[in-house]
Amino acid sequence: MLARMTSEPELQRGVGEPDGFRRLWTPHRMAYIQGENKPTGPAPDDGCPFCSIPALSDEDGLVIARGTAVFAVLNLYPYNGGHLMVVPYRHVADYTDLDEAETAELAVFTKHAMTALRAASGAHGFNIGMNQGAAAGAGIAAHLHQHVVPRWGGDTNFMPVVGHTKVLPQLLADTRKMLADVWPRA
Repeated sequence: MLARMTSEPELQRGVGEPDGFRRLWTPHRMAYIQGENKPTGPAPDDGCPFCSIPALSDEDGLVIARGTAVFAVLNLYPYNGGHLMVVPYRHVADYTDLDEAETAELAVFTKHAMTALRAASGAHGFNIGMNQGAAAGAGIAAHLHQHVVPRWGGDTNFMPVVGHTKVLPQLLADTRKMLADVWPRA
């Protein structure tokens, strides 16, 4: 496939009128858009990916670190390279449903995520947060998860602004290993 790649634009029938823009195709995003692997309901056995990930190997589940009450996992559809989530093992929808131990470990894992992302990628800042409920933008509203998104000065470049495309320069498996290798050890 790479042998056929060229730096010259190629006429493609059926993609609209030429407009001078080159396209960076990201077909993996279609799985997210179409709701692939999205739970069919609110219960843990309704296909919740956050409930099934802990049974996978770290590599297969993209798990960076495991704690007693929570785990850190890469986002399959990241906003930036290194975008990860801290997820309780217990299937709860609301932050107020966490017990004290889960709340404490979620906070510790968030700090560890920041430490690891700084060590691995030199992140300048972070967006950290939860979308509580579908109305607030939660893609999987039935299972709480906190996003940790690394940011760098100038990371909003021409690609997302003009091209409406995010460029991620590293495979998720490589990002997982890089972060797991520098995750703070207790």
